[in-house]
Amino acid sequence: MIRVVIAEDHNLIREALSRMLSESGKIEVEAEAANGAAAVDLTRKHKPDVLLLDVTMPGKDGIQALSELGEMGLPTKVIMLTMHEDEAHGVRAMRAGAAGYVKKSGNLDELIGAIEKVHAGEQVVPAEVEAALARKRSEHPAQILSQREFQVMSYLASGKTNREIAAILEISVKTVDTHRGHVLKKLRLRNNSDITRFAIQNGLLPV
Repeated sequence: MIRVVIAEDHNLIREALSRMLSESGKIEVEAEAANGAAAVDLTRKHKPDVLLLDVTMPGKDGIQALSELGEMGLPTKVIMLTMHEDEAHGVRAMRAGAAGYVKKSGNLDELIGAIEKVHAGEQVVPAEVEAALARKRSEHPAQILSQREFQVMSYLASGKTNREIAAILEISVKTVDTHRGHVLKKLRLRNNSDITRFAIQNGLLPV
């Protein structure tokens, strides 16, 4: 069974999703949240396999909640749920660390399939969002990084240690190291010297 937390501010949608997913026989819904702050708290408490996170919610929205969860270094994979048809929201979500982006206009089988794929380590991205991400990557190689990964990369490139970066960003040293690993993997670099060289070559640091 795949353990899931659902974060959706519309009660009817959230309750329907919970019931249908539970009845699938493949998914166990562990908790439900009606806003971004509750989504973060419940995910931290239950550490589910997958969090279904609505993009638009009152107070802390889905993107903010996603970024906050990313800083915690939790193992939970996040699928963003959206009613937005534009690709910009999808680009923001994927760059913030989402493992999947699913439109609410889809059907239950598509959602269950997305949950299974993300749980297995795959990404689920609509074709138009993937195309937009590809365009942004071609504009500048660092566009592939999330906002937090870009911050960590910049501080590493300037010579700061993981501990110094953790203090500046008010996150744990372990979380900094996690972001550093993502930076190295995404940019196909080997170490901090490569990060500094990359930053200088791409105009992110003065020579």
